[in-house]
Amino acid sequence: MASALGWRALPRPRALRPWLCESCRTVSTSAALQSGHSRWSTIKHDKGKNDMAKSKERVLIARDLINASKLFGADPKENPRLALVLTKAKRSGMSKSTIEAAIARGQGISPSGAALESVTIEALLPSSVAAVIECMTDQKARTLQEVRFIIKDRGGTVTPTSYLFEKKGRIVFEKVEDLNVDDYLEQAIDAGALDVDEDEQGRLRVFTEHTDTKAVGDKLSAATGLKIETSEIIWDPNKDTMVTLQSEEDANHLENIINAVREESSVQDVYINATTA
Repeated sequence: MASALGWRALPRPRALRPWLCESCRTVSTSAALQSGHSRWSTIKHDKGKNDMAKSKERVLIARDLINASKLFGADPKENPRLALVLTKAKRSGMSKSTIEAAIARGQGISPSGAALESVTIEALLPSSVAAVIECMTDQKARTLQEVRFIIKDRGGTVTPTSYLFEKKGRIVFEKVEDLNVDDYLEQAIDAGALDVDEDEQGRLRVFTEHTDTKAVGDKLSAATGLKIETSEIIWDPNKDTMVTLQSEEDANHLENIINAVREESSVQDVYINATTA
């Protein structure tokens, strides 16, 4: 059975889980690379792993800041969810400017106050893996140039790939004890949901038509009393076009490309149609 290269699956089988930059909830399934035999090479290797782990943690925290700001407002005094994530961000060592930029992005503006524009970049990465990259930027031309360069420099091609995905809304509700998805199924259907399941953290997760995301979330929250944790538009890969990576080398190479793309400050999410063997 294929193991997951990314964060979640929809619909079944659960073995096919797309990588979500996030989202991006990135999880590497590859074994640790050999660091060499010298003490110095081991120290460098361990430092590199720690730096990467910290970088991924901050990407996830920034994403949480954006979502909290977008859903409940930019004032932590009026937004307990944002206040909680702010505390986590400060403990992680995230800079003040990065925190402020993430909160501003949640409001649809850049730190300078300029309005942000949504930009979608489609690409074919090595091993014939399709990718859809979502960006928010106040400098569209610069973002397109930089992301395209990263892709081409690492063996990818900028080309249409969105036809290999389906655009959907995804709503995640705050965790409740002893969650039973079936208890919410009828209310979710009445609210207009396409599918309902439980994520890896035991939270209720609802999928909708991308145009109905907010309406379904608000209606279901009012009907159940559950609080929305995240609400977003995603690109879900078509299951019949999933690519299975056959080697650890291929998986590592793909992860390196995704990490490089994520480092571009305008990138919000990266979606791919790949799993590991």
